[in-house]
Amino acid sequence: MIKASDFGSDFIWGVATAAAQIEGTASQYGKGPSIWDTFTAKSGKIKRNHKLDPACDFYHRYTEDVALVKLLGFKVFRFSIAWSRILPAGRGEVNQEGIRFYHNLIDECLTQGITPYITLYHWDLPQALEDEGGWTSFSINAAFNAFVSICALEYGDKVKNWIVLNEPFGYTSLGYMLGVHAPGKTGLSNFFPAVLHTALAQADGGKILRAEVANANIGTTFSCSEIIPYTQSDNDILAAKRVDTLMNRLFVEPAQGLGFPTADWDVLEKFQIEYGTWRLQERMKFDFDFIGLQNYFPLTIKYNAFIPVIQAWEVKAKGRKKPHTSMGWEINADSFYNIIKQFAGYPNIKNLMITENGAAYHDKITNGNIVDAERIDYFKLYLKAVLKAKNEGINVTGYMAWTLMDNFEWAEGFNARFGLVYTDFHTLKRTIKYSGYWWQEFLGN
Repeated sequence: MIKASDFGSDFIWGVATAAAQIEGTASQYGKGPSIWDTFTAKSGKIKRNHKLDPACDFYHRYTEDVALVKLLGFKVFRFSIAWSRILPAGRGEVNQEGIRFYHNLIDECLTQGITPYITLYHWDLPQALEDEGGWTSFSINAAFNAFVSICALEYGDKVKNWIVLNEPFGYTSLGYMLGVHAPGKTGLSNFFPAVLHTALAQADGGKILRAEVANANIGTTFSCSEIIPYTQSDNDILAAKRVDTLMNRLFVEPAQGLGFPTADWDVLEKFQIEYGTWRLQERMKFDFDFIGLQNYFPLTIKYNAFIPVIQAWEVKAKGRKKPHTSMGWEINADSFYNIIKQFAGYPNIKNLMITENGAAYHDKITNGNIVDAERIDYFKLYLKAVLKAKNEGINVTGYMAWTLMDNFEWAEGFNARFGLVYTDFHTLKRTIKYSGYWWQEFLGN
């Protein structure tokens, strides 16, 4: 049986959340609208037309929820700062109520012996900045840098652990190319400038934190998936390489000083020429103290000439009769191990942390209990993969479960339940699931 002690006494155990998904009070206490407030209100792309507010009402219940973090045995609480709660218009006048809220949250963590890890951008861009073009506009970088500076100066004396961006490929592809996430834009003409400005923000944010926060531990996070060709045909192998370039390499390599990865996809070569990204290669470089990996599933890829540009198609887990979660995501701990090894292959990465990992299932309360044995089995499998990588000498220094409590899961609304704590979205009552109690026992509390 795997034990927490197998990972070593200095291994970091945490649980992760995001402001937009849990806070609520979207238009209260001086907060301005974010792109997700707008998107959920108007797009019609959220399952069952679920609305973002009040989410989990974490804004009013943070004391209770931080206590849950402690009760479950975690020593780290990862949360994000809502940009439009600090700067309602995205820039300019600072909302002091927002500043005070995060001071109170940080203080509550420290009082309860919990180390805060702050994510600066977890997808909730102020709508006022989106009205100017959002991540497609060059002006976004100055606005982001000002936001980072404010947060660093306000909280840097208390908080030493920082994450600049959450899953840059996630929000640039889903929000600015496919249109299924906020702000709902589509096409390469939106995607490529969003990619460039995000890569700049990733490094700029790190440099500001390094300058403003003494003894800062600075990271950023990447969504990642092992990309597996469906067959060993040349077409499938090349299609898998193109998808890997996008999903796994697009943002980590600029941070490493390697520029955008163009070798396996000629479209990226054209992007680099059109936008002159080689001139910005030094600015996109930053020596992060850690890289956060966020893995949920591998992708099996088949060549498809009818898919524009990428010419690749995912062969779903269900169709291949592979075990999967309620969202259809393949359960494959060997693949998790493989993607950890892939990122560990970059010579300049000091250490890796798993900053998100978890599974959604159809949880229900039965006689006051939420028996989620599938989720427990999932964690056991994936933690074994982390330990295998660590025992082989890969410097994996921490693991954060996604997520503390059931919340607003973006386009899935409240349908996808990842939490260790069950949220009744009518009463907002929290109930610890069996998986939460499993973590409590695993971590020795």
